[in-house]
Amino acid sequence: MKKITSAHIRAARALLRWSAEDLARQALLGVATIRRAELAKGTINATAANALAIRRALEDAGVELLDDNGAGVGVRLKKKPRRT
Repeated sequence: MKKITSAHIRAARALLRWSAEDLARQALLGVATIRRAELAKGTINATAANALAIRRALEDAGVELLDDNGAGVGVRLKKKPRRT
């Protein structure tokens, strides 16, 4: 499983305009868990299950988590398929 960082979470929430409470609700986790993950420096210090729940919630909402390409980690919204 790819690592998820605190920067991924903060940036993804900003793109989605989600509060920490919104992410906690979608990931079925406590708000304190989300806040602790966002305070981490680099890769989050969470159980594998919690990290996966956060990742899935963000990806299900349309966020793509980008690995460090030498300039840092990033996020972007996935393109929606065109309707023909």
